[in-house]
Amino acid sequence: MKRNMLNIIVLLAGFFAYTQDCTKVNFPVDGATNIAVDATITWPEVNGINGYLISLGTSVNGTDILSREATGINNFYTAPVGLPENTLIYVTISVLLFNATPTDCESSSFRTMDVTTAPSCTKLLAPDDNAANVTVVTDIIWQYSSGATSYNVTIGTSSGGNELLYKYNVGNVLSYNPPIDFPQDVRIYVSIIPENENGSSATCTEESFFTGHVDDPCEALDLVTGEVKYLAPDINFPTLFIKCNNSGPLPVIAEGQADGFRWIQIIEGDEVLLSENRNFQLSQTGNFMLEAYNLIDRSGIQIECASTKNFNVIPSELPIIESIDIRPLYLGKQITINTLGLGNYEYAMDNKNGPYQDDSVFFNVTEGSHMIFVRDKNGCGLVSKLIERGLKLEDFPNFFTPNGDGINDLWQLIHPPEIKEIREIVKGNISIFDRYGNLLIEVDPSSKGWDGNFNGNPVPSADYWFKAISFNQKVINGHFTLKR
Repeated sequence: MKRNMLNIIVLLAGFFAYTQDCTKVNFPVDGATNIAVDATITWPEVNGINGYLISLGTSVNGTDILSREATGINNFYTAPVGLPENTLIYVTISVLLFNATPTDCESSSFRTMDVTTAPSCTKLLAPDDNAANVTVVTDIIWQYSSGATSYNVTIGTSSGGNELLYKYNVGNVLSYNPPIDFPQDVRIYVSIIPENENGSSATCTEESFFTGHVDDPCEALDLVTGEVKYLAPDINFPTLFIKCNNSGPLPVIAEGQADGFRWIQIIEGDEVLLSENRNFQLSQTGNFMLEAYNLIDRSGIQIECASTKNFNVIPSELPIIESIDIRPLYLGKQITINTLGLGNYEYAMDNKNGPYQDDSVFFNVTEGSHMIFVRDKNGCGLVSKLIERGLKLEDFPNFFTPNGDGINDLWQLIHPPEIKEIREIVKGNISIFDRYGNLLIEVDPSSKGWDGNFNGNPVPSADYWFKAISFNQKVINGHFTLKR
């Protein structure tokens, strides 16, 4: 009864620990159907965390629709361009703990509705309709139209005009960056028509805005081509790095051409300058920014034209196998690997090359010894552990010669090379008896071994017997010869 109560307490403790660190979508409810493609996905808040990531896919834990999109501390998400229609969608919420890798919570699923009508019209969000002094280098941004799967954009310098762009299908996006700059001091007319497989919107209202005069010191007009160029450097740099805790500083390099570089760490909103070299060694985790700039002369005054790129460095580390639970099943055994560490780990059995699985539980494992492998998905290393190897008679010497010549002077269990800790296969000490069954000595398997003495006196050359108990409670009896 006490054991049953203890198991219940352990299970409840694990359950509450899980619920404190995880959450699950509450709208749409698991298994819901006919969900609107512009539905807002919500989930209960988790206190004391750093934020959430959301993944959407067409299979359990899939990310083919959306892969770990950050929502900050908002416990809701609306797909900017809507969800695919008539599709079974799986949702996984990941919780970001402070100074830890994301924890993936339990997935749920729902099916979206079948859209059978054409979408309605949209409207400009930027620039606003009738906005003035809009820069000639600007993106066109519009509002999502429910059910739309693409948009046709037309741009001209007169009402109904299309000399700048004519019915260009930009796909299922909500912005468009024109390949050329708009002319200065001109009214620009924009028409955006949403469409889907059922057709396009009816005639939509044309919107317009006025461009202003270019007065950016970091822009220059090419007198030959008439093209306006931005004089700040282009930055092509990753947004995420993994730093292994068991390794040294992480080397990074700023690619491309620029007159200068700055590596900046962002700490509670404050920017701390770390280095002004092209190469840098990141020794910490956190939020950082790379700034690259060119020095431009304007009327004898030197100014900086800069571009910036924010990036994050998160920690990971080599896994620690804390324990391995073995549970008998009808067919084979269930092996559960319990690990510690900040990393994102995967598991394999008997082959370090895999296949690896995300689940730390193996089912229907055959009898006998097995090698368990655990590796960090972020590349911070791999550890292994042998389980249920057991003891063999071959693990013990057949003879020894305690004559002081330095060769076979001690009798001891032979340490198997695949075992790190000898206590993983032998339980307690090894008992040695004479031929009459008298106990002579208890040998610690972690010691140097028996030197052939009893009560300080050498025992005679003869056969002696031993008994050892393996870690899985199997008794091993054998004998060996002492030669002098």
